[in-house]
Amino acid sequence: MTKPRQWHPETQLVHAGGLRSEFGETSEALFLTQGFVYGSPEEAEARFDGSEPGFIYSRFSNPTVSMFEARMCALEGAEAARATASGMAAVTTALMGVVKAGDHVVAAQALFGSCRWVIEEWLPRFGVATTLVDGPDLAAWKAAIRPETKAFFLETPANPTLEVIDIIAVAALAKDCGAKLIVDNVFATPLFQKPLELGADCVVYSATKHIDGQGRCLGGIILGSREFIDTHIHQVMRQTGPSISPFNAWVLLKGLKTLPVRVARQTETATTLARVIADHPKVLRVNFPGDPHHPQASIIARQMSGPSTLIAFEVKGDRAGAYRFLNALEIIKISNNLGDAKSLITHPATTTHQRFSPDVRLAMGIPEGMVRLSCGLENAQDLAADLHAALDHV
Repeated sequence: MTKPRQWHPETQLVHAGGLRSEFGETSEALFLTQGFVYGSPEEAEARFDGSEPGFIYSRFSNPTVSMFEARMCALEGAEAARATASGMAAVTTALMGVVKAGDHVVAAQALFGSCRWVIEEWLPRFGVATTLVDGPDLAAWKAAIRPETKAFFLETPANPTLEVIDIIAVAALAKDCGAKLIVDNVFATPLFQKPLELGADCVVYSATKHIDGQGRCLGGIILGSREFIDTHIHQVMRQTGPSISPFNAWVLLKGLKTLPVRVARQTETATTLARVIADHPKVLRVNFPGDPHHPQASIIARQMSGPSTLIAFEVKGDRAGAYRFLNALEIIKISNNLGDAKSLITHPATTTHQRFSPDVRLAMGIPEGMVRLSCGLENAQDLAADLHAALDHV
C-alpha cells in the first residue's frame, strides 16, 4: 500500500495525518481541550519524561493540531513540524530557536515589514547581530558571512516585490559556514516550491494566507527535519507557548482540502491579469513570477513548478495615482491580507511597509506607486474589467 508521501498533493491534503476517535467520524475531530487525563501518576510521569507517547497539554500538543502538522509534513516532505498561532509566530520562533547572544543572522532586505522588524529590531535586543543584503546578489550573501553567522533568512518570492532568490545557491553558502537557512515560502505556497528539497533547513508559513484561504483565522507552521525541530524548535514552543488553538488548526485542516483547487484557479487568474495589467498605459511595470521576462526567470524555472497567485505593479502618479486607482475599484477589496478567495489589494508603502523611510522602501523595491494584488476566485473577466476601469482614473 502506498504511503502518504507517495500520494499526489490532492490526495495528501484530504487524507494525510488523519486520526479517528472510537466514533469513526468522517470529518476530522475538533479536540477543544486544554489538558488531558492520565490513568495513573505513573502514566503522567511517563508522558512527561517522554518514555510513553501521548498528549499532555494543548500548549505542547493536541490531536487536532497534530493532524494539521502531519498533513503539512506529508505535503512539504518534512519529517516534523510545529504549528503556531500566526505566521509571525512561526518566523520569530524559527529564528529565535537557532540563535543566541553573540550570534549573527544574514537576511534578504526585501521582506514583509514585520519580518524585517524581527531582523532589525527584535533580534539585536538579545545580542544577535544582523545584516541585510540584496537577496538576488549571491556575492552579497557571501560577503556578509562572519565566523558567528548562525542563520540565513529569506522570503522567495518576497513580499511585496515578488523578488526571487536562488534557494539552492544560498543554501550552499549557509551549509559552507554552518548556518541554518530558514525560508518563508508563503507566496509560492507548498504546491509550487519545496525549499527543503532545495537545501533549506527550515520552511515557515503564515497559514493565515493560502492554507486557510478564506479569511477566517490566523495560523502558522514551522517545518524541517526531525533533528532541526527537536533541537531548535521543540523546547522553545513548549516553554514559551506561541501555540495554535485547536479550533484554528481544525479550520486550517478544512482549508488544506481545497488548497490545490483554489491555488490552481487563482494562479490561472493571476496569469491572465498580469498580461492585462502589463498592457495598460497607466502601468509603469509589473512583477509576476509567471512572466517569462521576470528578472529571475531562470531561477523561477529551476525552483518553482508554478507562479504565485500575487502580482506587484506600479501605476503612474506615485501615491496619488495609486490612491485614485484603489478608490475606483469595485470588486477587488482593499486589504493587507492575501491568499483569500476574495481578490485583495494593498498599497505597501502606506500599510505593510509604512514604518520605513522612502529611501529604505526604494532600496527594497517599493516605490510610492506600487500596489500588491492577491488574485481570488472571482471570474477573471470581471476582475480584468474592474482593473481596467480603475486604471482609467489614474
